[in-house]
Amino acid sequence: MDNAGKGNLVGKPAPEFTMPDVNGRPVALSSFKGKYVLVDFWASWCKPCRMENPNVVAAYNRFKDKNFTVLGVSLDQAKEPWLKAIKADKLDWPQLSDLKFWESPVVALYGFEGIPFNVLLDPEGKIIAQGLRGADLESKLAELLK
Repeated sequence: MDNAGKGNLVGKPAPEFTMPDVNGRPVALSSFKGKYVLVDFWASWCKPCRMENPNVVAAYNRFKDKNFTVLGVSLDQAKEPWLKAIKADKLDWPQLSDLKFWESPVVALYGFEGIPFNVLLDPEGKIIAQGLRGADLESKLAELLK
């Protein structure tokens, strides 16, 4: 059901990575320390990802003022469809991609074999949940961000 990849990441520090944002500026995962962060792996060509995006948007809008943000990490290969999908799906949070498709180093780093895949980090950068989809995402955040 969830694309757990190479086993459970929960309880481990999130592997560090740096990737370009939509403007080509490098952004490091560690720059989000101090917040709860949902690292959301997706792509414009991934239909299940696009269907999941409204749930992520709803969670983001509900909890963004409670020390929570989302960091989108795309497995797109081309910039144009990626930027179009961000706009179309109203993904108003930082978006990163090296445009390397499945060759992106983050795939091996996080060990997932399918998207959508996500990990939820606590403010120290530790993974506290993974593969949160649909209502599970909001209920987990509601539990954490009273």
